[in-house]
Amino acid sequence: MATTRSATTTWQGTLLEGQGEVTLNSSELGTYPVTWAARSEEANGKTSPEELIAAAHASCFSMAFSSGLAKAGHPVKHLTTNAEVDFVPGTGITEIRLTVSGEAEGLDAAGFAEAAETAKVNCPVSKALSAVPIQLTIQ
Repeated sequence: MATTRSATTTWQGTLLEGQGEVTLNSSELGTYPVTWAARSEEANGKTSPEELIAAAHASCFSMAFSSGLAKAGHPVKHLTTNAEVDFVPGTGITEIRLTVSGEAEGLDAAGFAEAAETAKVNCPVSKALSAVPIQLTIQ
């Protein structure tokens, strides 16, 4: 059965001077302020669509990676995934970089890297963002 998750944004004002709030509707995680400046300059305590995409991608990749490793008989001891999403005003999202470190039982560095690449390709968020180059670095 499919699941649907949602978020709601309210916006007031013009793009450059306006401001908004994004609310994650599936829980009580809160409401986060969002502005054009947070998207195109400094965050200054506010979020952006790209930061939310980065959070979704890092989470999805970690889940896909953990699942793939477990299915292959290599349970995860720990994973840390960072996602960076580049946004260029007037162009859009130009690149995504995933960086992962961690350890799985009975898996060497080469096997870890191969499983990470498989997770990058098969993670549902990676698939949704496939129009953008996605780089993967293993630490």
